Amino acid sequence: MDYKAAGAPKPAKGQPRHTEHNAFGGKKVANKRPTKAELLAKMKENAQKAKK
Repeated sequence: MDYKAAGAPKPAKGQPRHTEHNAFGGKKVANKRPTKAELLAKMKENAQKAKK
């Protein structure tokens, strides 16, 4: 008897079980990944806030 084939199959490694509702590129068209320039501007703004 092949005991290796018995039981539930192992899930794929490194894959999420489901997609998140707020993930980039999801169902909503408005939910786009921010550009590098937008991220840099946001980081600089937060750095200025942290200095105060």
